Amino acid sequence: MVPRQAGERLRLGGIDRSRSLLHQLLESPSQKYVSPCDLAMIYVGLGEHDQAFSALDRTFEERSLWLGYLNVEPQLDPLRRDPRFQDLLRRGGLIP
Repeated sequence: MVPRQAGERLRLGGIDRSRSLLHQLLESPSQKYVSPCDLAMIYVGLGEHDQAFSALDRTFEERSLWLGYLNVEPQLDPLRRDPRFQDLLRRGGLIP
């Protein structure tokens, strides 16, 4: 629920609250699994693209089902022109 709250706060302009929620997620991972893809989308919203790519790399390492949505998830649009994004799509078998 917290990743969704952070994303919603970002859409509403609550960057400080989103950072706080992100901090909660990162500080208490033992309480509940948090998808690296959820973290990546929060990082994208915060403009922290390097962190987003780190999270997306973990998504790839986990072989997450989210990989199938990388090419169509609109929240990841700011990353699409980055060569690292194209590399992720290739590694995931989503582009030749």
